Amino acid sequence: MPLNQYGVLACRAVERRREGGDDSPHYQVHLTDNDGTSYRAAINVLSQQSPSELLYIALDDFRHPMTQLLPPAGSGWTSLPSRAGTASLDFIRGNLFDPSQMRTLPPELPGVDNDLADLLDHSVERAIADRTASVYVFGQRFGEPAPVDKVFRFRPSDGIHDVHMNQGNTGRFRDDDGVWQDGGLLLHFPAESRWIAIFLAFQSQAWHTDDTTGHTIAAAPPPPAGDEATLRILAALVNPVGPAPEAETVTLVNTSAAPVDLNGWHLSDQQQHLLALPAGSLEPGTTIVVPVHDGFNLGNHGGSITLLDPAGLKVHGVAYTEQQAQREGQTLTF
Repeated sequence: MPLNQYGVLACRAVERRREGGDDSPHYQVHLTDNDGTSYRAAINVLSQQSPSELLYIALDDFRHPMTQLLPPAGSGWTSLPSRAGTASLDFIRGNLFDPSQMRTLPPELPGVDNDLADLLDHSVERAIADRTASVYVFGQRFGEPAPVDKVFRFRPSDGIHDVHMNQGNTGRFRDDDGVWQDGGLLLHFPAESRWIAIFLAFQSQAWHTDDTTGHTIAAAPPPPAGDEATLRILAALVNPVGPAPEAETVTLVNTSAAPVDLNGWHLSDQQQHLLALPAGSLEPGTTIVVPVHDGFNLGNHGGSITLLDPAGLKVHGVAYTEQQAQREGQTLTF
């Protein structure tokens, strides 16, 4: 079954602790909300399944429409519905990043800037030093709070774990699968108008999952890198000049050396409405401008666009913010 209590902690970071050893070590963060309530974020830095090193991606200038949907800074725990169009995370469907850009790091090694704890330190220690910084941690709330927190000793223990991808699992962790319930760490530095995002996944997890259960789709090929997709989203006109209904478009390009048959291909918007591509063939190195219609929505408050192949598997995906969408008449490129 999916996670029982999925949501996000909106807090300040006040201290952190690095755990060593091989028994499922975590990077621990002590957080407090505006009321002074304490929480602990337990962030995995080692997998219990082989391969043990985690996949990570750190985005130093994260721009995505989901940041507009977050609860107020310092508001503590907020439960989130596991569905599209909310602040919930989905590494596959949310177009948060290109999975092929994830890399592996060991949890803890002697030296500087050579392990996952070092990488987390860079952002978390900045947030601890900056009293204006906000931290958002996504995952599952602890099941049964203890009287005293086992790491930071505040009372009572409360917090969040599963701060990683939570779908496409294998073995005993398959029961945790679900869509729109992935974990993650976002840090907001208002003085810089900057968001930093850190996303983690296990190497044993799959990147094509069922849209309902989050279980691995058997025999599905690995997704291509964003710059290796045969067909990819090149641009979108999301806010044309003039009154509604506007003539919105999405531009695709065939980057391969062979024609691509467009029959059966679809675009999906943030609410997962589908738009069939025009029938025909797209020659190598050429583009096609797809008119938007039939309820497909490129909202002016930010959104996402996903390209699905005839098997319904994601090939490419992009996202844009409200700030980008306000540029009337300007075509956004990706």
